[in-house]
Amino acid sequence: MTQKRLKPDEIKDLAARLNKVAGNLWWTWDEEAQEIFHELSPRGWQNLFHNAVAVLHEVSNYELSVRLQDSAFASRVRRVVDAFDRYLAAKDTWGGKHAPKFLKNPVAYFTAEFGFHETLPIAAGGLGILAGDHAKSASDLNLGFVGISLFYREGYFQQAIDHNNWQTEYYSLLNPANLPMEPVHDANGQPIKCKVHIASSEVAFTAWRVNVGRNPVYLLDTNLPENEPHYRDLTLRVYGGDTSTRIMQEILLGVGGVRLMRTLGIAPAVFHMNEGHAAFLTFELMREKIESGKSLAEAEEATRKECIFTTHTPVEAGHDRFSKDLMDFTAPKLAEQLKISREQLMGYGRVHPQDGNEPFCMTVLALKLSRAANGVSELHGRVSRHMWHSLYPDLPVEKVPIGHITNGVHLLGWMKGPVRKFWRRRFADEISRAKSSGGGESTRFWKKDPGSDWEKRLISPEFWQQIEDPSFVSDEELWALRYTLRREMIEFCRRRLLLQQQRVTQRDFIIFDHLLNPDALTIGFARRFATYKRAPLVFQRLDDIVGLCRDQSRPVQFVFAGKAHPRDDEGKRFIQKIIHLSKYSDLAGHLVFIENYDIHVARQMVSGCDVWMNNPRRPLEASGTSGMKASCHGCVNMSILDGWWREGYDGTNGFAVGEDSQPDSVEEQDRVDSDNLYHTLTDQVIPTFFDRDAQGIPRRWIKIIRRVMATLVPQFTTDRMVKEYTENYYLPKGK
Repeated sequence: MTQKRLKPDEIKDLAARLNKVAGNLWWTWDEEAQEIFHELSPRGWQNLFHNAVAVLHEVSNYELSVRLQDSAFASRVRRVVDAFDRYLAAKDTWGGKHAPKFLKNPVAYFTAEFGFHETLPIAAGGLGILAGDHAKSASDLNLGFVGISLFYREGYFQQAIDHNNWQTEYYSLLNPANLPMEPVHDANGQPIKCKVHIASSEVAFTAWRVNVGRNPVYLLDTNLPENEPHYRDLTLRVYGGDTSTRIMQEILLGVGGVRLMRTLGIAPAVFHMNEGHAAFLTFELMREKIESGKSLAEAEEATRKECIFTTHTPVEAGHDRFSKDLMDFTAPKLAEQLKISREQLMGYGRVHPQDGNEPFCMTVLALKLSRAANGVSELHGRVSRHMWHSLYPDLPVEKVPIGHITNGVHLLGWMKGPVRKFWRRRFADEISRAKSSGGGESTRFWKKDPGSDWEKRLISPEFWQQIEDPSFVSDEELWALRYTLRREMIEFCRRRLLLQQQRVTQRDFIIFDHLLNPDALTIGFARRFATYKRAPLVFQRLDDIVGLCRDQSRPVQFVFAGKAHPRDDEGKRFIQKIIHLSKYSDLAGHLVFIENYDIHVARQMVSGCDVWMNNPRRPLEASGTSGMKASCHGCVNMSILDGWWREGYDGTNGFAVGEDSQPDSVEEQDRVDSDNLYHTLTDQVIPTFFDRDAQGIPRRWIKIIRRVMATLVPQFTTDRMVKEYTENYYLPKGK
């Protein structure tokens, strides 16, 4: 049957609605929307970091109007834009039912970085990725939420490996006109401007709005002609420059963020500081209250009631500390505005306020001026209570007021396309079976409401619990899915490695067509190359690992990726060591390093690897979320019992490396963990993976995959996490 051709005004309207979708990051977690933009320009989609806005700029208005004359394509576009409109207009939401007050007075979420998508690379690592996922789930739940961060026009560094296998860094300028963001204008249509006092200058800044589903995130930008050059570059790079740059960025984030919201007429009910970087916002809130006539003590107490704080690291170096001289130079007006001495100001950031030798710590400031604080896993909460006990000397350590909410991931944002399609087919099969049987045979949870919004069911615990039932999905189907995902990742690795090789040398590239083995047990490791994460730990027993990799009957291979901080030479040496092994040892062909780690690379790896390896030096991994992203793809965790894995592991849903404890000596811990890692591989992981029945199916391994999906996926989501923040921290007690 021929479908009705659209009229010119209908085409114009549909094109406008599609452009609106492109300008909202909702498309980053909607598969059908992504497929539309990919189809419009496959090469543009591939080369422009999967950027919907940039793709539409590649396609002329005329071409788009012609493409929309294809009735089938237009129908798919309409389905996407209608879904987007329904999403924004939905009334029956969790936030509307459980936290309606925030729809008028939102949660203000301050963070130094947001990791939304590879399109907008303004995050350095897990802190930013967590913030991006938090924002997406706040939108899905319809929780009133406003994000505040900085617009780093060169983003985080791009990584390249030179001919010495050493990490080098370069930066690319981001063009706001080609990104899913828009300038914030005043009532007269002019870019909004605010000012903040830094050192001896009034620094002007403007803002960009990023639409994240239902909610806005504002990015502050000092790149204005009226600013001095060094202030224009204040928002140049994520964590760029030296300590003076860092404190200036944090003054802009905290003080400037509050001033922007006041200018926009936003009156937050809660200020959530995601790490100490934003803690200067407390001084700005106190200043406002003192100017309104409150005493210092009253301003402190009122500010404390408005603020909560999340600490993300038990690593000492992760807590910003500034000298008195630097504070005096960069923030001379703060004490004056609060009507206190500079020494009193320093006291807010000291454990011992009268100790003139103690630097100013942003974490201490945040803890002192928040009504509640939390770590990001149960163990991290415990470690943090010990770490900051000196701030509360009159309390026993277990009563130190730092709780915990374990991190999660935004499930739909990380789930790879083939996995979504796989479950969509299962959903369709269930509905078809229910209809053909008159509704009497199917007892699946979605039978009760066989609507079309299957993705809502995909994030429910009931759905994932069904996966343990082989009648719902067979071992053969799950194993076929795993092979599809592994194949996709290996071919992605081959393409990336070819490009990496072309950049440093000219040689025969055909070897990359055969690099990595689709039948091998594939172990992934991808994260920041901070030294405590111990990326090369598995290779301490190099000869033994070589033997495992070269075993033709039970082959093993490793895929690594990650960036070291530009000033972390030890982390760079870890990268260099792994790349050297991948090229010049007997691990060649069984070990690869994918450079320029970003969200796109992460998505390929967490879906395609069979095992996700994590071996931090316990208890320095506050939470870790990469393994959570792996779970929905049937990738099995093999990890030290640190961070989230200590809570997630139940003895049946993955592999624990070592015990729920650690030696006191770092050297002994590294030795013991290396041995435990090797024995976990050889005694448990490899035998289970290669234990095949007559049909070639690893039944025991697939049983673990089922347990992974049933027990981990629904528990470790940012939907659950945001609900816990709302109920336990955002809402006042008793409400």
